[in-house]
Amino acid sequence: MKKILFLLSLILSTIAFAQEFSTVTELPDYEAIKIKLKLDENVFTKADTPAEFPDGMDTFKRKFAESMDIIDVKTNKINTRVYFVVEKTGYVRYVTATGNDKKHSQAAEVAVRRLFVKWKPAMINGEPVRFLYTFPLSLKKY
Repeated sequence: MKKILFLLSLILSTIAFAQEFSTVTELPDYEAIKIKLKLDENVFTKADTPAEFPDGMDTFKRKFAESMDIIDVKTNKINTRVYFVVEKTGYVRYVTATGNDKKHSQAAEVAVRRLFVKWKPAMINGEPVRFLYTFPLSLKKY
């Protein structure tokens, strides 16, 4: 019963609290993320047309929630940010997550990796570019 309630709260919190970001405006400890994701000057955080998941963000959120493992959360509030690069080809690489709960961050990374779907790549001046995408995920226990 606890697992079902947790999964339901995870899905609802993902839908209710996750904000839709198409560009990265603030990166906590950008240098650490840059090293972890192997970013270089060829990865953009802003684009004319940002990278898009097939069928939109609502589909991404639903599939993400379905693919995320159920974990036992010991804190009352979780703030996790999942970062990944959408390549020119549309495939996702260099997935990493930061947050206040290590298990939740790892589960979020795995959930994104399980979604082996080709995205529509970001475009600048009509050319596909590598794009840094961020997906904020918040969870609050009641």
